[in-house]
Amino acid sequence: MRAEIIFYSLIFLLTVMVFLYLFRAFIRSYSGQKRLERKDVSQVGFVVDTFQELVSKLKEKERELEVLRKEAEDRAVAIEGYNENILQSVPSGVISFNDEMRITKINQAAEKILEVKGETTIGRYHTDVLNKPITDLLHNRKVIERGEISCITPSGKKIWLGFTLSPLKDRKGMTIGQILVFTDLTHLKAFEAQMELRAKLSSLGEISAGIAHELRNPMGVIAGYTKLLTKKADNSLKPTVDAISKEIVVMDRIISDFLSFTRPVELTISDIDLKAIIENCTATIVDKRIDIKLRLDMNALPVIKGDEVLLRQAFTNLIQNAVEAMPQGGELTVKASPSAGSSGDFLDVSIFDTGHGIAENIKDKIFLPFFTTKESGTGLGLAIVHNIVVAHGGNISVDSSDKGTTFRIKFPLVI
Repeated sequence: MRAEIIFYSLIFLLTVMVFLYLFRAFIRSYSGQKRLERKDVSQVGFVVDTFQELVSKLKEKERELEVLRKEAEDRAVAIEGYNENILQSVPSGVISFNDEMRITKINQAAEKILEVKGETTIGRYHTDVLNKPITDLLHNRKVIERGEISCITPSGKKIWLGFTLSPLKDRKGMTIGQILVFTDLTHLKAFEAQMELRAKLSSLGEISAGIAHELRNPMGVIAGYTKLLTKKADNSLKPTVDAISKEIVVMDRIISDFLSFTRPVELTISDIDLKAIIENCTATIVDKRIDIKLRLDMNALPVIKGDEVLLRQAFTNLIQNAVEAMPQGGELTVKASPSAGSSGDFLDVSIFDTGHGIAENIKDKIFLPFFTTKESGTGLGLAIVHNIVVAHGGNISVDSSDKGTTFRIKFPLVI
């Protein structure tokens, strides 16, 4: 635009100069100087020819400037497209806002992480698109270099974000809005939780082993004396002795569970048809409940390496818990499918029930040994499940709400 202004200004000045020159020549032609008439006419012709030559050169320069302008526009479009490609290709979410906190730009990673559609967000206020606590951070407009927050997506999924929030400035350094850059840390947080849980279970396992061994010896003595009482007790005392014997059996089972939990898991590896194991477990447990609808989605599963007995124990425990969580009936869904990740190929299994769910304040404790919400539970079932899954090189996590609970297990296809 600046080159065009200079060009047209130059043409205007040249035109004015030529007009003044011609006007002067015209006046002089009527001054009575007949002797100079032919000379003036010759000068006018010279000026006209010069003017035409200048106009021709100016037009040529105009064409050159037009070419340069077109090339500059093409470069600007190419740079803008390149920057847009970079923005859309980065794995981190990027959202920019103007000074009124309306969204001006959002990339594909941000749409995927936050579960929003970019074409419907541009121009809208941040509070109309995003949820708390993100909106609170944007409202405060504080510069945050490294922060972490958890939020809930529109689908109800809880995610962790690592983010930076900084002012958006123009070329002159003036603040024209805000820019939010964030990364999904959900999987990293889950991995950290698994590592922390493994450390806790290892410590508790050592304690449990000592307790179990210390209890087993006196329990054996009590069981021996109870057998003697059974032979010598009167008929009136037999119900009491029988009650003692039953409690001893229960205590012995609890101690055995303790030892089973503390004992290192030794796998007997073989090719496993996980679909058959899950179908057998559900058939044994769910068939007894006609008020529970069963859905299985496990087509064309690959064979995995594992211990069939331990995997059967783990899935029996999980399915039994799911059924017990639906005393009034409901729906049990088991899905399994292969998936690929940065660290290899996996088999993903999810077990979903429509039961009462798990309270948020105890969700982080359910895999700890001895923690239970059941009146007659030992609190070792899910702890043993966790040990079995970890021994197979996998991991297990849980999501729960008032609409139900989902256990997700990830097995490596090669261990």
